[in-house]
Amino acid sequence: MLKDTMSWAEKQESLERAWEVKGILQQFLQPLLARLEERLDHRLVNTFFDLVMIIIMHRDRHQGLVMSELGGELLGERHAPAGAKRISNLLHSKRWQAQQIEAEVWRQADARVGQLTRANQEAIVIWDDSENEKPESLAAEGLCPARSSKAARLKRIKPGFYNPPGGRPVFVPGFHWLQLVVTGMRGPAWLAHLHWWTTRGPLASEKRTEHFAVLKRVWQAWGRRVVHIFDQGFAGAPWVGLLLFFQLRFVLRWKKDYQLIGPAGQLQSARRLVAWKRPYDYKLIRDAPRHCVRRVGIYFLPVQLPTFPHHRLWLVVSRPGPGRKPWFLLTNEPILTVEDAWRIVFLYARRWQIEMTLRFEKSELAFESPRLHDWEARRKFLLVAALVHAFLICLLAPRFERLRLWLLDTWCHRNGKWSRETPTPLYRLRLALSQLWRVFRPLYLPLLN
Repeated sequence: MLKDTMSWAEKQESLERAWEVKGILQQFLQPLLARLEERLDHRLVNTFFDLVMIIIMHRDRHQGLVMSELGGELLGERHAPAGAKRISNLLHSKRWQAQQIEAEVWRQADARVGQLTRANQEAIVIWDDSENEKPESLAAEGLCPARSSKAARLKRIKPGFYNPPGGRPVFVPGFHWLQLVVTGMRGPAWLAHLHWWTTRGPLASEKRTEHFAVLKRVWQAWGRRVVHIFDQGFAGAPWVGLLLFFQLRFVLRWKKDYQLIGPAGQLQSARRLVAWKRPYDYKLIRDAPRHCVRRVGIYFLPVQLPTFPHHRLWLVVSRPGPGRKPWFLLTNEPILTVEDAWRIVFLYARRWQIEMTLRFEKSELAFESPRLHDWEARRKFLLVAALVHAFLICLLAPRFERLRLWLLDTWCHRNGKWSRETPTPLYRLRLALSQLWRVFRPLYLPLLN
C-alpha cells in the first residue's frame, strides 16, 4: 500500500497500529531486556531492540543477516557503516552471552508446556537435526564438514528429466544444528531450544554428547509431562537406551532394517516382523503437505530391543498406500487398542511442524547468511533472529487476532485460497509488518534509561 493513496484516517490508523505492534514487541522482549540492562550500557540494549525490529523489516533470503545491510536499515543508507558498527559492538560485547537468549526461549517454551498441561492437552516436544551450510566460507570459526541438503535436493530425480547426477553425498563447510520445538495436537510450534555445534577446532564436540546434554535438561524440566518425537536420524539402541534410562515418553521412527525381538521371541528386522501382516484398521487421512487424501492402514505389535530385552516397547506400522513409504514407529507408550495405535501415528505426524520451522528460519530469516568470523557472535546473531521467529509466533495468539487480521488485510492482502486459509501465516505476517514499519516507522525513543 502506498502512503500517497491512503486517506487521512487510514494513515492515522496505520500509525497507531505501528506503535501498537512496537509496544507488543517491547513487552515480548522486556524480561530479556531487563536482564541485559544489568550487564550492558543502555545504548547497547536499545541497539538490541532495534536489531530485532530491523530483522523483521529486512527481508532478503541471501543477505537477511548481513550486518552491512542491516546497518543501512538501522540508520539509513548514508550511515550504513555506522549502523553496522553499532550492531557489531553489540554482538561482540563480552559482557553478555548467547545463553541469555537461549534461557529466554526456553522460558517461553516452558510456559507453553504449562499451558498445554493445564488444559489437559498433549504436550509434544519435537527434535530434529539440521546443518547450517556455509559453502562460501573458509576462515570462519567452528566450520566443519556438513552434509549438504541443498545438493541432495538438486540431485533428486525429477519427473520427465534424465541423467541425474549421482555419486556420494556432498559435504560443504558449515556446522551442525539441533533444534527442539514445543507444540500440541493443534496450533503452531513454539521454539524451545536452538543449538549449534562443530566437530573441528577448539570447540569440537560429538553428536551424542550434545544430544545427551539437551536430553538431560529436558528431563529435568519436563520429565514425563511431554511426549518426545524423533525422526530416523535418532534411531538406534544407544539413543533408545538413554530414553529408557530417563523414563521419557517417546515416539521414534525406526529404520526398517534395524532388528527387533518380536512377540514369539524371533530376532528380525522391523520389515520382516510385519511382512504380509494385514492392517488392523484403515482410515482416510488428509495429507496436508501434498493436499490429498490417503487410505492409511495400521498394524502394531509388542517388541523388544536386543540390548534392552527387559523393556516392553511397541512397533506401530502406518502404511499410507502405493508410492509412499510406510512408517515404522517405535514407542514406549502402552498400546492396548487400535485407537491407541492411531494416536501414535497422529503424534508422529506432528513432526512436520519442525520441518516447517527449519524451512522458515533458513529461507525467510536467512539463518545461513551471517558473515561473522567469531563463533559466539554468530550464535548471538542467530538467536536474535530466532527471537523474531518467536515474536511472530506470539502474534498468532487469539488475543492478537484483530490486529493480525488487520495487518494481513491492509498490508499483505492476498486473494489466493492457500494464502488466506493457512493456519500459521508467518511469511505474510512478517511481510505485512515489514511494509507497515517501512511506511510508518515508529520514531526512536530510548527503551531504558
